[in-house]
Amino acid sequence: MTAESDEREVAVGNDEGEPEGEGSGRPLGSRAPHFIRRSRALHLSWQVVVFLVGLAVVALGVVLLPLPGPGWVVIFAGMAIWATEFVWAQLVLRWTRRKVTEAAQRALDPAVRRRNIILTTVGLVIIGVLAAVYLERYGFVMPWNAN
Repeated sequence: MTAESDEREVAVGNDEGEPEGEGSGRPLGSRAPHFIRRSRALHLSWQVVVFLVGLAVVALGVVLLPLPGPGWVVIFAGMAIWATEFVWAQLVLRWTRRKVTEAAQRALDPAVRRRNIILTTVGLVIIGVLAAVYLERYGFVMPWNAN
């Protein structure tokens, strides 16, 4: 490779000529090492391994959803693994990142924060009243004294 072709790879994003993503700064496509992308069979087996590892991580995240644990974080980690190799996963992660950023900005809005504080307070008052009614009616019995 010459210096001129190296400059072209940097400008285009990758040596396969895949288009760059909109407004992201990072090119779309495989992030596999060059020596792997050079061989079709090696690149295909690389993609299969990346897919299977990502699938295992996403499946673990799905299992963790109803259990105590960081289910969504693990799912997004699996998506990030897929995004190292597949354009569709890169696009999904970019869309998700944009939506999370927008939601965070909305949550910082003073009117939204005030509404959330009011709703939380009302919910806590309702739970407190229900707990007081229950305790008044049935009393409080320690679990080891219950028969």
